[in-house]
Amino acid sequence: MKPAKGNHQLRIGRHSESGRIYLLTASVEHRQPLFLNFDLACAAIRAFTSDQAMRDNELLCWVLMPDHVHWLVQLHGDDLSRMAMRLKSLSARAVHQTAGSGGKLWQRSFHDHALRKEEDIKAVARYIVANPLRAGLARRVGDYPFWDAVWINN
Repeated sequence: MKPAKGNHQLRIGRHSESGRIYLLTASVEHRQPLFLNFDLACAAIRAFTSDQAMRDNELLCWVLMPDHVHWLVQLHGDDLSRMAMRLKSLSARAVHQTAGSGGKLWQRSFHDHALRKEEDIKAVARYIVANPLRAGLARRVGDYPFWDAVWINN
């Protein structure tokens, strides 16, 4: 199977560094807004926030949009690509089980950005959780149900 155009470019220079914080973005196949369905969104969230999905890594912040997801994660010895594949695979299985269907849920690859030491992690998290506001899905962050950040519990 020939990789989709652009996937190779996403992998160039990608490496995993333990302790590093990464912003990952994965898109639904054909950017279909599947997560407008509350039950499917909840199934995906339960899967990608599970201990099985994260293992020793930390999920610092996330937002599930109708057709994509952003995860802010800190790696602890895991491989970035393997972790992203696990998040996508577990959530796809959960969504398919909930929907009673099958098929491809996520686009083949994902986008990643390794945060630099000088980047403000909380500012990046605020940017992530404000995605629904910029998309016109909510007027306030608290009005949108599909996000979380570790800092709200502190």
